[in-house]
Amino acid sequence: MEIKVTTLAGKAAGSLTVSDEVFGLEPRADLIQRVVLWQQAKKQQGTHQSKGRADISRTGAKMFKQKGTGRARHSSARAPQFRGGGKAHGPVARSHETDLPKKVRALGLRHALSAKAKSSDLIIVDDLTAADAKTKALLAQFAGLGLENALVIGGAELDSNFKNAASNIPQIDVLPVQGINVYDILRRNKLVLSKAAVEALEERFK
Repeated sequence: MEIKVTTLAGKAAGSLTVSDEVFGLEPRADLIQRVVLWQQAKKQQGTHQSKGRADISRTGAKMFKQKGTGRARHSSARAPQFRGGGKAHGPVARSHETDLPKKVRALGLRHALSAKAKSSDLIIVDDLTAADAKTKALLAQFAGLGLENALVIGGAELDSNFKNAASNIPQIDVLPVQGINVYDILRRNKLVLSKAAVEALEERFK
């Protein structure tokens, strides 16, 4: 599968043959969804917790005598039905993380990459470097490429000027190739890969 390569300035820079095993699969929405749900569950903090009756600092003495008052029988004022009592069946701090096999995670990433390639939302750039960390200059280059909402993936090491210039642009995310993930690919309209990123991905899935 051949994809055209461009420069940040919008000039043609030849073409690149990419692996069909990584970029040429028929996208499966079910696999992609499983990976996204796994990512979202892993990201959830799970620190929400309410106080049960055991956590309430309140006397444990019997509220009033058992008989002779005409009222219902009650013991501790920490019970959920009383004002200031503990909450019944409230949330507790826990991990929301689920298990997902590594092979399914890897396959989900390949299907997400293939989905972008199939919808023509994949752009390959020869090099992600900037002469200086000027957001205005980079914004003009992105406008020439039609990038308003995009995920940009560079090689193992990102050019510091490019990274700093792009950090001020809304709806543009820049990550090294190690940080590529299904959720970030899907949440942006375009996916921009450097040639170094493509090589690293193909080596990873070889």
